[in-house]
Amino acid sequence: MNVPGSGITHPLLAPLGGPTPPLPPDLTPEERTAVLTQLRWTKYTQMGMESCAFKTFASGGIGFMLGGFFSLMSASMQYEDPIMRANSAAGKAISGGAKTIEVLKETGRNMYRSGKGFGKVGALYAGTECVLESYRAKNDMTNAVAAGFISGAILAAGSGPKAAFGGGLAFAAFSAAIDSFMRRETAEED
Repeated sequence: MNVPGSGITHPLLAPLGGPTPPLPPDLTPEERTAVLTQLRWTKYTQMGMESCAFKTFASGGIGFMLGGFFSLMSASMQYEDPIMRANSAAGKAISGGAKTIEVLKETGRNMYRSGKGFGKVGALYAGTECVLESYRAKNDMTNAVAAGFISGAILAAGSGPKAAFGGGLAFAAFSAAIDSFMRRETAEED
């Protein structure tokens, strides 16, 4: 039930974002309905993009693409040909087309493996930081350091408790350095 000027409400839902901003008085009822619908969907979209699930998924996807890109760049600078070395050791020759296909397959496998690792780290860190920020209801350096420690410990947990603690400390220090760099205030130019 939309009551003009009182916000977007429904008897079974909590109001979203408070009262509706004042609309121009010369709108027709159809235009008013269209504007209120657009405002409602804008709020829904904003809520979705601010959710921890979206941030985790986006960070994982971006990490996957970044890891794949880094692997592609490192493969393009590779000076040693592992296929040539393996084939010369076995004493067989391989044609140029088959060699190209094999190199592309190997590059694709490496890109996927690297992307998967970067995506896992990005999703784990972003999700942990978002949950901590939601729980604490603050956006400060503590969230980044705690999320770094938890993420580092989880990533290194397979190597034992000592490695998990060390991994947590290392990731927390890295997170603190990055977050302090990102939060620094720039000098204002006159």
